[in-house]
Amino acid sequence: MTAPNPHTRSDIHAVPTGKLHPHLRLRAVSRLLLATVLLGACTQSTARPLTPLSLVSAEVHRTVLDSVRRVVDQAVHEGAFPGAYAVIGTREGILAEYGAGRLDSADASRPTARTIWDLASLTKVVGTTSALLQLVGSGRVVLDTPVVRYLPEWTVPGAQRVTVRHLLSHSAGLPAWRALYKETDTPSEAWRQVLATPLDTVPGTRFLYSDLGFMLLGRLVERVSGTALADFDVQRVFLPAGMMETRYLPPTSWRSRIAPTEQDPWRQRKVRGEVHDENAARVGGVSGHAGLFSTAHDLARFARLYLNEGTLDGTTVFDAATVRSFIQVQDTAISRRALGWETPTGRNSAGQRMTPMAFGHTGFTGTSLWMDPGQNLFVLLLTNRVNPTRQNTRIGTVRTALADAVVGALPRVSPGTP
Repeated sequence: MTAPNPHTRSDIHAVPTGKLHPHLRLRAVSRLLLATVLLGACTQSTARPLTPLSLVSAEVHRTVLDSVRRVVDQAVHEGAFPGAYAVIGTREGILAEYGAGRLDSADASRPTARTIWDLASLTKVVGTTSALLQLVGSGRVVLDTPVVRYLPEWTVPGAQRVTVRHLLSHSAGLPAWRALYKETDTPSEAWRQVLATPLDTVPGTRFLYSDLGFMLLGRLVERVSGTALADFDVQRVFLPAGMMETRYLPPTSWRSRIAPTEQDPWRQRKVRGEVHDENAARVGGVSGHAGLFSTAHDLARFARLYLNEGTLDGTTVFDAATVRSFIQVQDTAISRRALGWETPTGRNSAGQRMTPMAFGHTGFTGTSLWMDPGQNLFVLLLTNRVNPTRQNTRIGTVRTALADAVVGALPRVSPGTP
């Protein structure tokens, strides 16, 4: 297989866990309990739809749904992806949801709110950035502190100049990617390669979307919290937010609800129920940049959590001031990136109609989430566009078409207040 070009694959790659430090292994009991809770919740789940927002008229719901249906149905018809599920909502609730197509050529099941999708690089924001939100909000991580204070084993020349803020805004000077899954055979070998990868730019002078940077951030979360990344996200973000079907390493009992991804040339099989990203697979399926699986149901709650500045249904998950700081553009001289998040550029998947306050992200497998506090709106699109091959690149135009269609259908959505 030819190594992918990182400049065309803006949503891939991995963080090794390897053998965890002894203090992390002490978490084994809590992992078992968490797994029991999650499995119990998911066993009882059904394909029921999300709860519609009752604060707007039936006409608004219908208008939004019609706009979503037109875009998604056309995309399925044109072969942009086998199946999709879209959810449009506000901080208060759901305006419209719609599933189209099928999970796979061999599985005619229509996607539902409980279909499980490989999030790919949405992991960077749903998992890793959210974990950093927790740690920064509690004062355990300081954004402008050099990363080597937390990861002293990272000793490449120039590393001492890289801050946590640099990594979160993709301005650390790291390369975009390297084929760890080809260069190494074990998680520990892959991690050594990450630590040994030299900077190729002075930190803080250039934007370059880097999976390697988020691999380091995943490791940093583990080091500071004393908890494995997968466990930290579940304990501190997903369970408090009511996201019972969001996790790394999904159990085999979920497999029938997971949308298959690629007929993978490297693994020589169709990938279903295991992470699509090759580097994430090499390091065991848990990474700061890829590895999460989730549903439309859970991610709609996640979007509402962010639009409500960290509080949902009476539970505070994030500090509101820290949320506001993370979604702000960091340095316009370099890019329009916030911390972890993208913001609208006029050329990315936000389309042309979201306000400058919007923030979002995409995933290589065909996932995307945009939130616009300026219009009290979120647009979630989950697909498996890499099925059966990643060579299908039609997803880009679908994302922008959906965002523009939804905003165009909602001239009366009010910014409101959290």
